[in-house]
Amino acid sequence: MQIHDVEQGTQEWLELRAKFHTASEAPAMMGASTKVSRTELLAMKATGSEKEHSDWVKRNLFDKGHEYEALARPLAEEIVGDELYPVVGSRDNLLASFDGITMFAEEPAIFEHKMWNETLAAHVRTGELPEEHCWQVEQQLYVSGAKRCLFVVSDGTKENFVHMWYEPVEGRIEKLIAGWKQFDEDLANYKPEPQAVEAVGRTPENLPALHIEVTGQVVASNLNAYKEHALAVIQGINRDLVTDQDFADAEQTVKWLKDVEDRLAAAKDHALSQTQSIDQLFKAIDDISAEARATRLELNRSVNTQKENLRNKIREKAQADFDDHIERINKRLGDVRLPEIRCDIAGAMRGKRTLATLQDAADTAVAQAKLDANEVAELIEENLRIIAEVGKGFEFLFADKQQLVTQGSDAVKALVEARITKHETELKAREEAERKAKEEVKPQDETAPQVERAKIEQPAEKEPATLTVGAINERLSPITLTAQGIASLGIEPAEVKGNARRYTEGNFIQICMALISHINEAAKCKEAA
Repeated sequence: MQIHDVEQGTQEWLELRAKFHTASEAPAMMGASTKVSRTELLAMKATGSEKEHSDWVKRNLFDKGHEYEALARPLAEEIVGDELYPVVGSRDNLLASFDGITMFAEEPAIFEHKMWNETLAAHVRTGELPEEHCWQVEQQLYVSGAKRCLFVVSDGTKENFVHMWYEPVEGRIEKLIAGWKQFDEDLANYKPEPQAVEAVGRTPENLPALHIEVTGQVVASNLNAYKEHALAVIQGINRDLVTDQDFADAEQTVKWLKDVEDRLAAAKDHALSQTQSIDQLFKAIDDISAEARATRLELNRSVNTQKENLRNKIREKAQADFDDHIERINKRLGDVRLPEIRCDIAGAMRGKRTLATLQDAADTAVAQAKLDANEVAELIEENLRIIAEVGKGFEFLFADKQQLVTQGSDAVKALVEARITKHETELKAREEAERKAKEEVKPQDETAPQVERAKIEQPAEKEPATLTVGAINERLSPITLTAQGIASLGIEPAEVKGNARRYTEGNFIQICMALISHINEAAKCKEAA
């Protein structure tokens, strides 16, 4: 670990953080933070900005947090049994700011303090650290080289002080490092978009109060002016919904239109209580009410439809991004492919309401699935290397390579070595059988080929069928045979699947001997002619 001579909270510390991936950012990068989304972290890293905090937050959280941490450190030192020093350190491109670390202990330990929170304290009491904090501590342990962390939640007093020991979880730091690698790729391709303020719905302008007095006839009314104004406002309502602000406005407007309908109905009822037959009045009220209702229903449908369309667009774009990533990996792997990698974008988006949260959920799901795909790809590449190096010259033994490469590397290496050993043992047995058969055959004995063939057939039946007609022709070049030609020599394939025919190494020897016999017969016929 490289130690940096900076004090936490200073401008020098902030400038240093900007050059690294910090432990406090790890939960957001892994999509586990409840405070900052992965998309927000990408934006901050891309623009070099920091999330703004109000004076109240700084005064009541940051300052209090450091105060509680200082008060809790002596209590933590009693548990650790050594002095704890606040340190800022880095390893490669990862940075960690430690609330405390033992500098001279044989087995160094680190100290991480969180301000008192009853929910978090309850988790610590059970010894189960929430995922949001696990990623931060994992990075701290990796940077420091320590094997354990004393995780404390307190307000600096003994009464409100709970702790637990956290040790690295196997495979987690590898996933974290891979996560930062994927984050760097996404950061390189990041295109900043305008930041939208939180959408707060607005309704159209208020309509004037509707005034009606009737005494058997309409005595006084501003209904005509009200109608003209109301219809103009209603018809001017935005139906083209694109942004979160548009949707928020539309949802508020739907409620407002319902209120317009209710108030018009109330006005109509009030008029009815004064007279029973004022057609013009009621027609005007009915026209406005019908227009408000129609617009409300249309806008409500538009909200649902267009929001679903945008949700689908976000999901489809995220799926295309993931599919492209898988395709790039498959091209790199060559003649094998990744198994199916789960990427539940729709599940991640479920329950999200705004475009911003939908986008972040989709992007985070894709990033996590990419990490899973990269992990499997690394395993496959390692297994391909083993097969290429250990199995060099015996490639024909690994026709099932697609199934092999997803197994553990140790198992693949053992299997490759076992197949080669088995093949060499069987090959020696065939060669020995062939040698003995030749020694027992008398010169000019016309039954020699049949004797040799019979001696070879027995071990040949036990061999795996790995040779195709094409592979046999490669060995016999420039002689070329077909499956029918091989059959005419009296040799049937050891395995038939559809139109595919496969032969054993023993079959190949039989084919060679049959060809020799056939060629000798042809030569004899030529001499007789």
